[in-house]
Amino acid sequence: MSFLRIEDKRFVIFGLANKKSVACAIGRTLVEAGAEVIHVVRTEERAKNARKLFPASKIFVCDVEEEENIVRVRQEIAEKLGDPAKKIHGIVHSIAFANYSEGAKPFHETVKTDFLQAVNISCFSFISIANHFKELLDPDASMVTISISTTRMAAENYGYMAPIKAALDSSVCFLAKSFSDFSRVRFNAVAPGLLKTSASAGIPGYVDSYLYAEQATLRKRALTTQEAADAAVFLLSERSSGINCQTLVVDAGMGVNYFDKTIVSKTVG
Repeated sequence: MSFLRIEDKRFVIFGLANKKSVACAIGRTLVEAGAEVIHVVRTEERAKNARKLFPASKIFVCDVEEEENIVRVRQEIAEKLGDPAKKIHGIVHSIAFANYSEGAKPFHETVKTDFLQAVNISCFSFISIANHFKELLDPDASMVTISISTTRMAAENYGYMAPIKAALDSSVCFLAKSFSDFSRVRFNAVAPGLLKTSASAGIPGYVDSYLYAEQATLRKRALTTQEAADAAVFLLSERSSGINCQTLVVDAGMGVNYFDKTIVSKTVG
């Protein structure tokens, strides 16, 4: 048995979009370690792609914006599992969505409908998934969501998503507390620095921010999606049993290095 002890365990991953997704890297790592992976994707088009990437995995479709879809996919997965004794050992929530319907705006001009839609999809969906899947979870299951390395850095091009990720981070603690009344299920978040994903490519000015982040890391080399995925897989495993209600920052030291002498010299030199 391997160190992580996840062979033959069962995990559900919400949010696979394509091969560059954090969800894809997590799924691939779990499969390589001998786990059973079930993917839940947003659309039928993504389901076709998921089947190519994970031919041995069960694939389900669920647009989490509507809670009834979460209820439905929970029932579909339960029926596929069949035996009530077959439990889910972990769930990954790798979902974020922002609709800048009127384009990029200063934060104080945020459009209410856009903000509330993003809260619903990016944050409330984690709460809803936990609630509706609770009977399918193993007593010692682990739930992991994907956040960001800091919600206190006011990056203008990230807009209103940082406050929403802050709500997601807070939800981790409240979910863990409420679940502790009836189970030992753990809730944690992985908070990576800037990654090279398809979703991030849609953020205005992201490439420049990514290149800056690479220089701000202590090693001068950008964080990889696989490094974020490895942290998530660890949190899904029983080896992280003592970690609960935490946001695990994975940023290669960027958070302590904003005053790196090479960056400062280029700015004021």
